[in-house]
Formats: sequence, structure tokens, C-alpha cells
Amino acid sequence: MNSAATAALPPDVRLMNAVSALLVAALLATAAWGFIRWVVRLPVFNFRAIQVEGDVSRNSVASLRANALPRLHGSFLSMNLRDGRAAFEAVPWVRQAQLQRVWPMRLKVNLQEHRAAAYWEVRTDGADSATEATAERALVNSFGEVFQANLGDVEDENLPVLAGPAHAAADMLQMWQALSPAAEKLGESIERLDLSGRGSWRATFGSGAVVELGRGAGPEVVERFGRFAHSITQVTAQYRSPLLSADLRHADGYAVKLRGVTTQMPGKPANRKR
Repeated sequence: MNSAATAALPPDVRLMNAVSALLVAALLATAAWGFIRWVVRLPVFNFRAIQVEGDVSRNSVASLRANALPRLHGSFLSMNLRDGRAAFEAVPWVRQAQLQRVWPMRLKVNLQEHRAAAYWEVRTDGADSATEATAERALVNSFGEVFQANLGDVEDENLPVLAGPAHAAADMLQMWQALSPAAEKLGESIERLDLSGRGSWRATFGSGAVVELGRGAGPEVVERFGRFAHSITQVTAQYRSPLLSADLRHADGYAVKLRGVTTQMPGKPANRKR
């Protein structure tokens, strides 16, 4: 039917023809979509192998099979790789997973595992003492990210404890790394680092000595601790007594407590409120 004949049709007939054409097109599209979904779900397109590479020291094949495979859905053609990545990243100790389809019918998975750098304790709002941090511990990886895992799987028993406000783990790990060289020069290690809700730092040595570092920006606190570490050995040598505690929250000096001796270096006391 030419355009002139079509124009001669009554308006209701033209409308009916247009609606019929749309319905036919919709039915064809629906049928095509249904056919495509049926094809991609055929067993011939199922994954024949899953190749896992990267960091696999924490997870065996059996562990991955038990924790990740039940979460995988779809075939080579239909799997949503984002959902597949989430399935592998839900496995304990897995930090990041990258998935790639590889012909014929293989799934390639590259894993990056967490590297535990410290234990993590969240300090409740307003809590200032170490005993007021939550008892349940998590872990901090080398990127400063908090993650959950079986603490019994941690091989390094000398990991420090970081205790501070939520979301402060990365800054605290960076501070611990910056303070550690000066502590090592004293023959000490920082076993625990606390950050109060008011921003005051406290370091606990492996020997049990506690050093109040006070507030301030990171470089300021590190410099203050460096000056202390440079001079405290002269004090302990003079009194021949080990350090029990030190308070660096003074403008021009610090106060120390040695075993059997209490002394204060000259200086104007600063605001001791934390």
C-alpha cells in the first residue's frame, strides 16, 4: 500500500495498524531476548575450568571451592563479573580479585591477599584509656585497611596493636611506621599505639614503658618523639634505671619516671588535657 492509499485510510484504522506493528515488534523482541537467554544458559557454555593465580598462600583450593563457588552464578556468556569478583572477595584474607573470561569456557581469577600489619581495636567515643577500647579485635593490612579474619591464622606474633577512633587505622599505621625507627634506636619496639578521641597519642613499648606523645600533626609528634629518643638514653644512663613512663606534653622538655626515680626535665608545662 502506497503512502497516498495509507493517507486515505480513516484515522482509527491508521492508529490500529500502528499499534499492531508495535505489538508485533515487541513480541519479536521478547522472543529474541528469550531465545538469547536460553542459548547462554545451555550447558555447552558452562565454565569448564577456573584458573586461580596470584596470592593463594592463605586459601587452598578446597577453601576457595567452599567459600566462593557457591556464590558464582551464570555461564561463560552470562556471568556478571562484578558479582563474581564480590564472591571471591568475600573469602577470608582475600583483599582484591580480578576476573577474566578466557576462551574456551575458562574463568581466570587473580587474587591479592591481605598482608597483616597490625591488630586493630576501635576506640569508643570519648574513651581515652587503653582498657576502654573494644575487646573484639580485627586486623589492619599493609594499606591501612581494616579487615576481618581468623586471628589464629596470623603467623607473626609480634604485630603491634593500634587502638583509635573508627576510620583512623590508616593514619595510625603510618604513625607507627614513622615512630618505630626512633624506638628501635632505644632498643625498643612500639607494641601498642593509642589515639584518643581528642587526638592525643600514646605509645607503649615492648618493655612495658608508656610514653604520652600528646597532640599535634604527624610530623610534629614524630619530631617530638625523636628528640625524646635522642636524649632519654643519657637520663637512664645517669640514674642507671630503666624507663617506666614519659610525658612529652611539655613545651620545652618532658617528664619521666624511672624505676625507683622520678624526675622532670626543665621546661614549661603544657596543657595536659588530652
